[in-house]
Amino acid sequence: MLLNYILNLFLYFPEDKSEYIPAAITFTLFFIAAILAMRFIIKISKRQEEKAKEFEEQLRKQNMIKDDQQL
Repeated sequence: MLLNYILNLFLYFPEDKSEYIPAAITFTLFFIAAILAMRFIIKISKRQEEKAKEFEEQLRKQNMIKDDQQL
């Protein structure tokens, strides 16, 4: 019984549906910001991946040169 009362405190359905407009606008703005942030993070991640591949290739070349010199 107490649990139902506590949960009902957070449920509010207004009679005037225009009260949903600010919440919808806020949700839309945050949703768009989240998508943009995700795309930004993915773009940076791809750049770092390319740099890591180039660095790995340089290390492989250096190791091949050292191996050739030792022989």
